[in-house]
Amino acid sequence: MHTISADMRACIDECLRCYQSCLGTAMTHCLEQGGRHVEPAHVRLMMACAEICRTSAHFMLIGTDHHRHTCAECSEICDQCAKSCDALDGMEDCAATCRRCAEACRKMAA
Repeated sequence: MHTISADMRACIDECLRCYQSCLGTAMTHCLEQGGRHVEPAHVRLMMACAEICRTSAHFMLIGTDHHRHTCAECSEICDQCAKSCDALDGMEDCAATCRRCAEACRKMAA
């Protein structure tokens, strides 16, 4: 059976929180705000962030060493998403969640 370390469990939890935050924020706050919040580049980045977070969590849960690759990419996309969210009003929580996930994924990718 695949054993999940405490660090990996923490990373899985951060990835799933980030997945939920990016998807939920894009589909509620961003759509309701309109304007710059729904610019295609921003929405695509949020959807990419949500998906790579979900994928990274999945790879860790199934026990494949390939999680190092997805986690490395996840940390980069989360950092980009946080910067994009920082440029918009009301996106502080999403940006903070992305930063926590990026940090946890950097540790898993190492």
